[in-house]
Amino acid sequence: MTSPRAWLIWIVGIFAYLVAVSQRTSFGVVGLEATERFHASAAEISFFTVLQLLVYAALQIPVGILVDRFGSRAMLAGGGVLMGLGQLQLAFADNIPGGVLGRVLVGAGDAMTFISVIRLIPLWFAPGRVPLLTQLTGMSGQLGQLFSVVPFAMILHSAGWTPAFLTLAAMSGLAVVLVLILLQDLPPGHSAPAQSQGLRATGISLGHAWRQPGTRLGLWSHFTVQFSGTVFAMTWGYPFLISAEGLDRGTVSALMALYVAGAIAAGPLMGRFVARHPLRRSTMVLFISGCTAAAWAAVLLVPGRAPLWLLAALVVTLAVGGPGSMIGFDFARTFNPAHRLGTATGIVNVGGFIAALVSIYLIGLVLDVLHATGFSQGELYGLDPFRVALSVQFLLLAGGAGAIVVTRRKVRRQMAAQGVMVPPLLKSLAEQRRLVAERRRTP
Repeated sequence: MTSPRAWLIWIVGIFAYLVAVSQRTSFGVVGLEATERFHASAAEISFFTVLQLLVYAALQIPVGILVDRFGSRAMLAGGGVLMGLGQLQLAFADNIPGGVLGRVLVGAGDAMTFISVIRLIPLWFAPGRVPLLTQLTGMSGQLGQLFSVVPFAMILHSAGWTPAFLTLAAMSGLAVVLVLILLQDLPPGHSAPAQSQGLRATGISLGHAWRQPGTRLGLWSHFTVQFSGTVFAMTWGYPFLISAEGLDRGTVSALMALYVAGAIAAGPLMGRFVARHPLRRSTMVLFISGCTAAAWAAVLLVPGRAPLWLLAALVVTLAVGGPGSMIGFDFARTFNPAHRLGTATGIVNVGGFIAALVSIYLIGLVLDVLHATGFSQGELYGLDPFRVALSVQFLLLAGGAGAIVVTRRKVRRQMAAQGVMVPPLLKSLAEQRRLVAERRRTP
């Protein structure tokens, strides 16, 4: 039976993650204001988020190694301090270098958060609970995005830039205090998992994690299904909906809230699917990727501005990508020993954010090129330029899906060598239908 202390640890961890997500996504709400405040072009605005994500992605593997060595409590507290300093810097910045410095600090602190929280779950909870709790962690963190698109946006538009970012800094301070007072790394009486010592042993552990095909399958899964929602939420969704699709701020805030609600609703469903069908995890990832491509194609190809219902369908589809990307961490968990979990999770977490930063930068670059060549007819954020720029996502979706298929073959060969066979999907579905029919006939 799970102890009340374990639930308290988890709640503190997800609060720290909620705060980190609010810091991460806050800049997606201020894109238009940042353009005016820093007198910046589209590419320069995208560079804020690109550099933040680059720092985040670059630190994932080092952070994974460090959390295996020093524990989640120290890393969560350190991450909260860095994010608070970053938001303080951004609150008073009035030029591009000052703003970029703030986002770099936010990215560094954010990088230390999620891996640390995920590492706590298998240490405090029974293995059967881990997939669902991992999904619930990601789902709960999305409430941080809801904070950035509703209360933070209200503070920004009513009180101004500086008070809004000071509010975010205060949230980080509260998270640090709660972590230091309430969180501990291990249940009482449990010793820490075996740790690598020294640079050579650390390098060996990292090499083992990378050479494990299951780790790489997790990385490509995260790469493919996570990035499009991140691009939408962190940078280009808000400008696209307001300037290109002509929606008012209230409607855009409602759509962003729908994004969060969709992620929250999909999280438990995805967790149950992973727990019940562990041999079909990659199939679900590919299905979500295909749905994402189809949703973007429908929005970008429709003549004129997309109807609200279609934009809502796009938002819900992108929202499912968040819980879907958590499947990558389940690959890391099931194919690596406990003492290497942080390192493997760090490798997986690199995927989606590398894809996101590449996509964010390319979208901004394409918008600027189209504006400079006159394609946009004077509108930097017009509908036609956005249609072209947002299409770069299809390249990343296709590349990621191809990598998943190739890596999955290696994983299944490894599983077959261990006596675990994955039946063809159609055969498996037919068998499930047969079992369901038998249960219905049984009195």
